[in-house]
Amino acid sequence: MIRSAILLAALFLTPAAFAQSAAAQPEGPAAAPQPAAAKLRLKPDLILSRDIVSFGDLITGLSPQDAMRPAFRAPALGETGTIQVARIVDAALKNGILREAQELDARGIAQVVVTRAARRITGVDVEAAVKAALLERYGFDSRAFALVLDGGAPSVVVEPELSGDLVAVEMNYDPRARRVTGRLTMPGSAATRLKPVRVSGQLVETVEVVVPLRPVPRGETLFAGDLTIERRPRDGQANDVLSDIKAAVGKVAKRALIAGAVLRASDVQREEIVTRGEIVSIVYEARGLQLSMRGRANEGGALGDVITITNPQSKRQLQGTVTGPGRVNVGPPSGGQVAAVR
Repeated sequence: MIRSAILLAALFLTPAAFAQSAAAQPEGPAAAPQPAAAKLRLKPDLILSRDIVSFGDLITGLSPQDAMRPAFRAPALGETGTIQVARIVDAALKNGILREAQELDARGIAQVVVTRAARRITGVDVEAAVKAALLERYGFDSRAFALVLDGGAPSVVVEPELSGDLVAVEMNYDPRARRVTGRLTMPGSAATRLKPVRVSGQLVETVEVVVPLRPVPRGETLFAGDLTIERRPRDGQANDVLSDIKAAVGKVAKRALIAGAVLRASDVQREEIVTRGEIVSIVYEARGLQLSMRGRANEGGALGDVITITNPQSKRQLQGTVTGPGRVNVGPPSGGQVAAVR
């Protein structure tokens, strides 16, 4: 159809009119409509390591120049704050970032959550810095001591990019009272340069103790991977506190054990191979004689434990040593009589 129209035009139109008509005809498939420009989109939340929030932190799709322009102050180190969308739109309009509010796609967001990244200093970091200063300045090796800080560990945050250790700019030590006071700082940190970490506390003697790494239900066997050694203040510890992991490995929990709680000898026992109420073999051995009969265990016992069993025929109670699963050995009573196992 289009080709026929062109031929007719060639017959009846002037050369100039024909050229204009031919140029008006499409040379291929109809061109696709151009998509509308994408809207600027608002971010719902962000984490910053700077003290200034730029428009590019809040809005995607801005030009590099507009994205770098400062918009708001960020929260303090380690803090989280919010910025209402209406404030963001107002600031963007005033700074020429937006021509009209409808340009920004807020996606139903009412406010943007802004978090200032930071590295948090723990009580372990403070204690390590104090002990290092005591060794360097006073020659006092305090590894066998724990630092109990007055009022607990301070809440300190520094710039997130810093990975060094706290150092003491001032440290005082009273060896008689084992009291320490001082000021600590983080090299390269503006936060601790303006506000050093002030510490005061006392060194207390510690002992090594065994603690579970996880909650252990009653009756469960303990393995080396379930336990660790920690140093705890000596004062207040029970006399039967375990200090060697080997003393607990292979034993079972007599009660539910709490992760991190000091483990005592009374908290564990050897694994029972005879349970209370179990029918066992009572074995009597003496002078080449061996007798065996069935009995009931009145209590549970591990290998080597002495337990009480009952002869079901005579109803007499005997004491014997657990020598294997379901096996209890009894010895001859005083006087050499063997009537106890008849």
